[in-house]
Amino acid sequence: MRVLHVYSGNLFGGIESILLAMARHGAGAIDSDFALCFDGRLAQELRQAGGRVHMLPETRASRPLTVRRSREALGSLLRRERFDRVICHAAWSHAIFAGRAREADVPLVFWSHDVMTGRPWTERWARRTPPDLAICASDFTAASVRAVFADVPTATIYAPVEPAAPLEDGDRRRVRRELGTEDDSVVIVQASRSDPWKGHAILVDALGQLRDVPGWTWWQIGGAQRAGEATFLRALSRAADLAGIADRVRFAGERRDVPRLLSAADIHCQANTRPEPFGIAFVEALAAGLPVVTSAMGGALEIVDASCGILVDAGDSTALAGELRGLIGDRARRASLASAAPARARALCDPRRQIQRLGDVLAAMAAATVAMRA
Repeated sequence: MRVLHVYSGNLFGGIESILLAMARHGAGAIDSDFALCFDGRLAQELRQAGGRVHMLPETRASRPLTVRRSREALGSLLRRERFDRVICHAAWSHAIFAGRAREADVPLVFWSHDVMTGRPWTERWARRTPPDLAICASDFTAASVRAVFADVPTATIYAPVEPAAPLEDGDRRRVRRELGTEDDSVVIVQASRSDPWKGHAILVDALGQLRDVPGWTWWQIGGAQRAGEATFLRALSRAADLAGIADRVRFAGERRDVPRLLSAADIHCQANTRPEPFGIAFVEALAAGLPVVTSAMGGALEIVDASCGILVDAGDSTALAGELRGLIGDRARRASLASAAPARARALCDPRRQIQRLGDVLAAMAAATVAMRA
């Protein structure tokens, strides 16, 4: 089954991780090609993983000529090469490119990676071309798809997440030295996009309440991919200073070795103020053997249970501080949660199993579509 994944490609986060997993683990279940509008980190890493990348012209919705050119390029690709499915990832890609897949008479799939409301322009535009199937990042996300595609069948498929490679002898110590951290420090890590709703400010407030607790360090992993994110990170640094914890915070910036850093930490904490559509970062942390502490809402409720982490009320920095205080001081509890974490990650997001499930869903969808059109 040959599938063309259509996406923008100008940023790097959860969707990009899914596409990379498709390139690395899809052989046998799905033969994946990738059509991208921006030749950045994603395109480079897909090529390194052996993926076939088709570059479309750079596309900006605010510039109609670029939209026209990229649509024409996709149409030409679909006429030139045979694909069994086209998957548009996220509303932006579907809004711009779904019509070309329809014109080529290729079964069309929309992959919903976000909570949908039907209000943003991308979703209103996407609504014009209903897909044959909507794949959803979580059951939580699936419930929101009706706001845009009321009559489209859905299937929930958790993201394929690659297992963390074990650290080599001495690597934990080397990572900690790179980040100016003592070997015996309890490292709390957040690895996420630099968006305010990811809860960095709530975590800083909670950690400020732990100034009296010795022996912990916070690693903040993630750089600025947009201008506003640079401003946010500067404000976050000032907040850490005001909270009296600046000397215990390490801003690691954008990294390509996140699994290595996670494996050298002790606790993953992300205090979301809005629900995650799924939460790949949580699964990646579990795969690295970290207990996860996060807000009790959204996709996290499908990932984190009492065996591997702790859920707290969103926005409650005092409750968050209390849970972190307990984990920092209780090595046995940390070890118990950590020991269950990798198995939880595999059960939810084993790459080969999830990609095989995707292949089965796409095959069933195509058969139903052909029968319906006949």
